[in-house]
Amino acid sequence: MGMSAIQLERRARQRFDFNLPVSLALPDDRRGSGFTQNLSARGVFLCTDMPLAAGDSLELTMSMPAEVTLAEAMRVRCQARVLRVSSAGSKAKSFVAVQLEKYEYLPDENDLRALSKSPVITESCEDESAIAVR
Repeated sequence: MGMSAIQLERRARQRFDFNLPVSLALPDDRRGSGFTQNLSARGVFLCTDMPLAAGDSLELTMSMPAEVTLAEAMRVRCQARVLRVSSAGSKAKSFVAVQLEKYEYLPDENDLRALSKSPVITESCEDESAIAVR
């Protein structure tokens, strides 16, 4: 068996093939969307028609499946950096490899509904001693 038949896996995390919708946002407020091709706990490979370049800072919002979170599926907003961009075969689309740098877990719609039904405190207290447990 020659060396060309052997491929070494350099990734530290397992990748999962998922075709999930993802929202993209750049710091200059440009927004776009795409679909993941595969993802792991530390990176995403996606297809988009949004113009991106290696080194760009990027915010991704998507629903991470349970296979990746090792818990339940949850929506996350991730701060990421574009590692590389390559042509997807058409001029408008490209494949983009990004490294995830930070996660923020977002409440799902049921959690938001529950929060909106919670009582809202409208009093303001200038002195901590004025706060009473009711």
